[in-house]
Amino acid sequence: MRLFFALWPDDDVRAQLAHWSRELHSACEGRPTPPENLHVTLAFLGSVEDARIAEVERAAGEVAPRAISLVLDRPGYWKHNRIVWAGASAVPPELGALVAELRDALTRSQIVIDSKAFTSHVTLLRDAREPEAMPTLAPIVWKPDGFALLQSVTLPRGSRYDVLKSWRE
Repeated sequence: MRLFFALWPDDDVRAQLAHWSRELHSACEGRPTPPENLHVTLAFLGSVEDARIAEVERAAGEVAPRAISLVLDRPGYWKHNRIVWAGASAVPPELGALVAELRDALTRSQIVIDSKAFTSHVTLLRDAREPEAMPTLAPIVWKPDGFALLQSVTLPRGSRYDVLKSWRE
């Protein structure tokens, strides 16, 4: 199974992110992330054997979910991979602490994770072109009440993300 941990938006935040995606699509084109797949990745595990899923869940259970107030107020573009994203101009310290604790718990349990540094963002468009200017968009206030373990399922038309388990405040 291909697994990752993420902040998983509620329907209201998901609708606001989808609006940003539509607005940015007119400036950047590209392939929109399906609204049902929008998220912030906290830790990417990649391929995990079924027999180790209980260990993954146990490690995540050591991490206390916490109140986070994330304000997505900054659209951006990464030229190297042609991704348009929604981000926060200030990442709340509670989010950084959650990511660090989760990654530490997984590492202590000898669960291999992607070692890339955490960059708080939601991927909105792929294969996009660099815009001349980013449009001004209304900030999105997101108050996640926990985090989730997700499975990435590859389908002929793209990927689908299924929530396997959630940890809530």
